[in-house]
This record gives sequence, structure tokens and C-alpha cells, in this order.
Amino acid sequence: MKQDLIKQKVQGWIVLFSLLILIGKFIAFYVTNSVGILTDAMESIVNVIAGLISFISLRYAAKPKDKGHPFGHGKIELISASIEGLLIMIAGGMIIYEGIRRLFEPATIGKLDIGIAVVAVAGLINYVMGWYSVRMGKKYDSIALVAGGKHLQSDTYSTIGLVIGLFLLYYTRLSWIDSALAMIFGSIIVITGILILRKTTANLMDKADEEVLHKMMDVISAVRKPEWVDIHNMKVIKYGSYLFVDCDLTLPWFYNITDGHQACDELKDILSARYSDRLLVTIHSDPCLEKHCSHCQMVDCTYRKTLFVAPLKLTLENITESDEERKE
Repeated sequence: MKQDLIKQKVQGWIVLFSLLILIGKFIAFYVTNSVGILTDAMESIVNVIAGLISFISLRYAAKPKDKGHPFGHGKIELISASIEGLLIMIAGGMIIYEGIRRLFEPATIGKLDIGIAVVAVAGLINYVMGWYSVRMGKKYDSIALVAGGKHLQSDTYSTIGLVIGLFLLYYTRLSWIDSALAMIFGSIIVITGILILRKTTANLMDKADEEVLHKMMDVISAVRKPEWVDIHNMKVIKYGSYLFVDCDLTLPWFYNITDGHQACDELKDILSARYSDRLLVTIHSDPCLEKHCSHCQMVDCTYRKTLFVAPLKLTLENITESDEERKE
């Protein structure tokens, strides 16, 4: 699929630039011997490794579903993002350790002007790559690209603070500033890893995505048909770029099998048009009951038991409510 190739291409460029940045930062560390710059260089190692893992996962996730994987291979993007979160946390812990060690074993630092220039340019490139990765990830529903982009952007924010700290170190020559920078930004890196891990863990556990449910609710509300008496028991599972949707559609009880099938297909087609070929929909039809008459919009229904009062407004609560919760 075209969008899978686009995601792989985006990630390929990110890996290439991350590798160039990594080389530049280690040259800067070699020249300056600053542990603050070392923190940035170690973070770049994580960027490259995580980028490679994301690239491999995007290629694997693009494989079509098969008998062994009926829902496709998209979950690997979540595994990739989880590994990235773990690597970020490990890198942050190593940076903090090195900062504490340098407090007790100060090292000679030199040529900070070169180091500051390299770190600043690398930070700018990281931000542009991160912005582009997040933008493309949201456009093509790739959590791997979004996680990687946010990671790169968080790296940029810490780089800004690092450059300010290096300027202070350059003018004051107080060696403890270098260690303090390492501990502060090491902590920021650890927090970033934790946040990424929390999100990916929630998705691996198939936590309900309220944002997607809200969008689907808005799409259905905008084109709702009179015979769609009620929609409930909606569940959405996300596998990489693919969405698997299951819901119950309440239809007039006197509809025959063909009528019911056509109504379900109509709802399915509307949702599929919004999400292209990334959507697999399963719809179960339920017959209406007397209690539905008050909000049934079928004007010509000859079986109505009570007067029409108002249409049932679709809310996140009622479209996700199960039959058991409704006692139906």
C-alpha cells in the first residue's frame, strides 16, 4: 500500500540523519570532553537504534493479513515504540550515572565553542525531523512515527537547555555545571521514555481510543438515516494503521434479512469511505423494541406504539454501552 511505503521512506530518512548527527556529537565530545555533550551523544545512539527498530517494524507492519495473523501485523509498531521507550529510559539512567560520577571525578573540558555549535545545529535538525515525523505519523495513523517524532522533539528541548548550560560553563569554567546538566537532562530523557511506554502499553492492552470513537460518532451523526434507530456496543481496536470496528445497529423489527443487510452495508460504506481501506467493520443488527418508539425517526412506521419525542443523540457513553449494560 502506498502509505506504508511513505511511512518507511520517512523513517529511512530519519535514521540516516540521526546517524550523521550521532557522528557529529561524538566528534564534539571527543574535542571537548564535556559530559553534558556526552549526554546528547548517548541520546543520539538511542535515536539511531530506535529509528532502525521503527524502520524494521514499519516494513513488517505493512505485510498483509494472513491466516496466522487475521488482524494483520500492525501491533509490531506498538512493540517498536515500547522498545524505544525502554531504550530512552536506559540511556537517561546512564547519563544520570555519568553526571554523578563526574561530580566526584571532574575532567578537563576544552573547546566548548565547537561543541556548542555542533550541539545547536544537531538540535535544530532533530526538531525539524521530529516535527515531520509527528506530522506524517498523525496523517497516516502510525504510532511508531509519532513516538519517534516526539522523542526527537523532546531531545531538541533538552538540547536548548544544554546549549544554555554550556554557555554558562564556557564563561564561568565551573565544572559542576557540566555534571548538573547531565543529571537534569538525563532525568528529562527518562521521563520522556516513561510517557512513551505508558501510551504504547495502553494500546497493547487495547485500551479504548476515545479520540477515534468521537470521530466515528461525528461521522455517523452527520449522515444518520431514519431507520438507524440506535447504534451501540461499539468497539475499536487499532493495529498499526488499521482499525477494526465492531458495533450493534438497531433497525426496525419488521425488516427482513435483505433490508437489514443493506442497512448494515450502508453504515459500513460510510465509515469505510472516511478511513479508506484501513478499516474492517463488523456490524450486528438488533430489532427495535417498543421503548425505541419515542426516538425513532421513521415517519411512516405503521407499528409505532408511542409518539415520537426526540431523536436519540449519539454520545460516547451510549454508542459504547453494551447489551448487558442496557439489560437488553
